Amino acid sequence: MHATTTTCALVGLEPVAVTVEAFVAGGLPGLHVVGLGDAAVMEAKERVRAALKHLGNALPPSRVTVNLAPADLRKVGPAYDLPIALAILAAQRKVPAARLACAVVMGELALDGTLRAVPGALAAAWLARRSGLGAVVVPPANAAEAALVDGIEVVAPDDLAGAIAWARGAPMPASSDAGRASAPAPSPEPDLADVRGQALARRALEVAAAGGHALLLVGPPGCGKSMLARRLPGLLPALDDDTAWTATLVRSALGEPVAGLERRPPFRAPHHGGSEAGLLGGGPGLRPGELTRAHGGVLFLDELPEWSRRALEGLRGPLEEGVVELVRAQGRRRFPARFALVAAMNPCPCGHAGDDGVPCRCHPADRRRYQGRISGPLLDRFDLRVRLARLTPDELVSATTGEPSADVAARVARARAAAMARQGHANALLSGPLLRRHTELDAPGLRLLAVAAATGRVSARGADRLRRVARTLADLAGAERVASGHLAEALAYRAEPFGGPAATGEGT
Repeated sequence: MHATTTTCALVGLEPVAVTVEAFVAGGLPGLHVVGLGDAAVMEAKERVRAALKHLGNALPPSRVTVNLAPADLRKVGPAYDLPIALAILAAQRKVPAARLACAVVMGELALDGTLRAVPGALAAAWLARRSGLGAVVVPPANAAEAALVDGIEVVAPDDLAGAIAWARGAPMPASSDAGRASAPAPSPEPDLADVRGQALARRALEVAAAGGHALLLVGPPGCGKSMLARRLPGLLPALDDDTAWTATLVRSALGEPVAGLERRPPFRAPHHGGSEAGLLGGGPGLRPGELTRAHGGVLFLDELPEWSRRALEGLRGPLEEGVVELVRAQGRRRFPARFALVAAMNPCPCGHAGDDGVPCRCHPADRRRYQGRISGPLLDRFDLRVRLARLTPDELVSATTGEPSADVAARVARARAAAMARQGHANALLSGPLLRRHTELDAPGLRLLAVAAATGRVSARGADRLRRVARTLADLAGAERVASGHLAEALAYRAEPFGGPAATGEGT
């Protein structure tokens, strides 16, 4: 006796159909699962055995073989429990196989048959629609995300008994709300008005938001670097449809609660002790990393020199291409990684190099070694590099608040709209003919760029990045053309971040 069901595996973020075949034949009693599954898949036989027995449907007194095809695709996680159980019941002719043939099924079984949430339900719903199937069967906690895909019936039984009833043609009972995943109510975005002083850094934050440029903040402890970085998402517009779908799919693939389409730009701030795989992606199953989780939003790397060199150098490709490409023994994966990078660091190990208020205690060799942890090629990819100073006593006690995020966000939205109307994407992505066409410089601007290149202040890559920032500054000013003043301000953000006194922000 033979029967099949269809479930879903994720290859990166791409859903792939997996056929679950159950074959019941003579031989020594036992349940055997084959098809290149990980430990969680191999342990499914114990969960399936217990759940079936709990319902009075014990395994037959013969050999049961379950195959997960294609056999050369690695299967990861407990989402195969429910399709395995239904395939076995269909092979025993206890449920009709016809209804199983028109659905994608996934879910983890508790020992009493209750269904638990699994990652990737949104991808499973996409697979069902793409394959021309009419339904997707998921645990109740995954029903909301699966329902985001139009044209698919979402079946969300509370337990294995409900799934069996659906397979036999009974109307689907209403699922209880107990255990249904719900996203927490979004907290209000931190407001830029809370930041005191730091006029230059605030301006750089606005430019980074308007053009999607990478920003490096260097300054002593407590000067507001992290505070500024956490206010960048509040300056960004809501995610467009494509980016919102991708961001939601990433959350679903990682097993995070999904209650609706992700419209708020994500903010990710991983700890500097994190691994290369945690930042870039990888590990068992080649899962997305923090770069992909920040897609469409902000990635904040605090204490930049404390990150491992391999992890930091892995940022170089994604910053240029907008994707992370992992090549491992398990295969090749490509993940989206278009984010606004904000990094923060102290100028030296003690944090006070160049600080007029507190003397630096570091040996010059220690200071050079600390700053040398950021390679030149990586530093060159920061379009904006700002040196922050310690707040003055007057700034600390002043009751005057800065410009609120709402006002800055309005200017950012106008600048982004101008860029989208002109070239269809943010200025940070300008390259080739579009870069030359939309950043054409006047004679003073060309002379300024030539001097900067002759003195070694910008590389060939840096010159392109300088023009992109100038284009963003022109958009913020509502200007059609890039003027020499825009280029001069952009050049001010390319200053050496470790040399000389910190900028106060006056005159910007």
